[in-house]
Amino acid sequence: MPNNVIGIDEAGRGPVIGPLVVCALKIPKTDYNILKKLGVDDSKKLSKIKRKKIYQLILNESEINNWKIFVNICKASEIDVGRKKMSINELEINLFSESIRQVSNAYDNDEIFLDACDVNEDRFGVSVRDKLGSLWEHNIIISKHKMDQRNLVVGAASIIAKVVRDEEILRIGNKLDYQIGSGYPSDPVTILAVQKMILSEYPHDELRWSWATTKKAWIKHYNKSIPIRDEINHLSRKNLSGTR
Repeated sequence: MPNNVIGIDEAGRGPVIGPLVVCALKIPKTDYNILKKLGVDDSKKLSKIKRKKIYQLILNESEINNWKIFVNICKASEIDVGRKKMSINELEINLFSESIRQVSNAYDNDEIFLDACDVNEDRFGVSVRDKLGSLWEHNIIISKHKMDQRNLVVGAASIIAKVVRDEEILRIGNKLDYQIGSGYPSDPVTILAVQKMILSEYPHDELRWSWATTKKAWIKHYNKSIPIRDEINHLSRKNLSGTR
């Protein structure tokens, strides 16, 4: 029986501004009770203040108990370039599998819980296992929708991913002289920001150029197709935040 459990979740799949953040958290099974005492829950159920407080508590406990945390920040530029070759689901499969490898190895034989990003939750789990490779075939991988509500380790990972994503949005906003909102296309403040973030020779680096929202704003303003990011050398290196 596995002694350790890994939970993985993401934040920022849908926004038009900023990165997609994936977090993998590995703890001993015996430490589930610690997460419960911290008040861990699905990040979407927590207020911003409560989420940030629990986030810091998780980091504190990780130092004390030697938990492994890996945060994978996939920038807007990397999302755009990736989507030229694959779907957003395939991109997330790559990010999830990479994050698993950063906190574990096949021989640890951990129990792995995924918050499924595919409409077919079983297919997502199989795809992540396939991406990990044959050495991982004996590991238990459980992929379910709303796993952040079902499993405390995934809930903790969702909190970390969400807080890091919020910090990235704050960082981006602080570099501009106007508000960018949440970064989601449903946010009117974000829509106004997108219209300003295209007013240069190229769209802003923190915009997802491959998103319909950005394309429509660009075409409306310039009456021509939006540039393709990798054709103008606007790539960034892989940006990974390390294990604590």
